[in-house]
Amino acid sequence: MSATARERRARVEVCVDSIESVLEAQDADRLELCAALSEGGLTPSRGFLRKAAALSRAPLHVMIRPRGGDFVYTEDEIGIMREDIECAKEAGAAGVVFGVLTPEGDLDEERCRELLRVARPLECTFHRAIDVSRDPIQVLRAAARLGFTRILSSGCKRKAIDGASRLREMVQQAENRIQIMAG
Repeated sequence: MSATARERRARVEVCVDSIESVLEAQDADRLELCAALSEGGLTPSRGFLRKAAALSRAPLHVMIRPRGGDFVYTEDEIGIMREDIECAKEAGAAGVVFGVLTPEGDLDEERCRELLRVARPLECTFHRAIDVSRDPIQVLRAAARLGFTRILSSGCKRKAIDGASRLREMVQQAENRIQIMAG
C-alpha cells in the first residue's frame, strides 16, 4: 500500500468494554476503552485499564466520563476526571476521550482547558457531547482552538450513518485543524 493510500485509508477505532473485546479488536487502529456502553460509555476501572494496556497491541484511548446523563459536571466530578486522566497516563494510554459542556450547551472552555492541561502530552478527543450541544459547529471551532486532536461525533443523530451530511459539514468546517471521527 502506498503512503498516500495509507493516509487516505479510514482508520478504525473500536469501543471495548471487556478484556474479551480488547483481545478480539487487536487489528483496530486504536481502541476506545470504556465501561457501560449502554450509558454511552463511562470511565473504565483502573484494573481493567491496566490489564487492557498490558494485553493490547493497539493504542488505547480511555473514556473519561464519571457518570451517565448530561455532560455538565460539578467541580467534584471534574476532580474525578483529572484523577482518571492521571491513571490513564500512568497505564500508558495513548489518549483520553472526554467532553464538558456548559448548562447552556456550549463547550465549557475553562474546564476543558484544565483537563487538556492535565492530559498533556496524550491525544485528546472531544466525544459525542458535541452531538447534544447547542451549536456543534461552534463547539468544533472551540475544540480546535483549545487543542483537541479530534472530535468523535455521530453528526448529531443516533447513528453516524444518519448524520452523514452533518459530519461532512464538520469535516469542511474543521479545515484540517482537527480530525473528525464518525462514531
